[in-house]
Amino acid sequence: MIRRRNRHLAAGFTLIELMITLALVGVIAWASLPLYEVTSTRAKEAELRQALRTIRAGLDAYKAAVETGKLARASGESGYPPSLDTLTESLEVVGKRDVGLNASLTPERLVILRRLPRDPFFTDIAVPAAQTWNTRSYGSRSDDPQPGADVFDVTSKSPRVGLDGTPYANW
Repeated sequence: MIRRRNRHLAAGFTLIELMITLALVGVIAWASLPLYEVTSTRAKEAELRQALRTIRAGLDAYKAAVETGKLARASGESGYPPSLDTLTESLEVVGKRDVGLNASLTPERLVILRRLPRDPFFTDIAVPAAQTWNTRSYGSRSDDPQPGADVFDVTSKSPRVGLDGTPYANW
């Protein structure tokens, strides 16, 4: 009987072994936290680059549609959209009508972007995507971008600086 009791006691971990294991797990977690933060920031930066690329391509597509005459342009306008929301609206193509078997007088429509991307560094999710970006009008100076009657370019509203040392507002 004594032998059985000793075998039962020797099968478990000691309190010291458990404390050392917990300490090692804590040190590893503490050391990996900065790596997680850098990885998370790097992923958001990649998302920001892609969002800026998408919106700028949409702005260029809108301008090209105006230049080719697909979209109407009033005299004195720059040819850029009046707002970011315009890129996601269904726009009427000038002078084009639906033709075919089910032809009607319905005008042809053009949608530049299905969805406007959000700024990944903008924290308030209740704000619409178009309001998460700084906009620059065609008439504003490049060294002092200001919003205006149209949208020529977009930048992030984040005051943070990227991992490469440049502010997100300058991307």
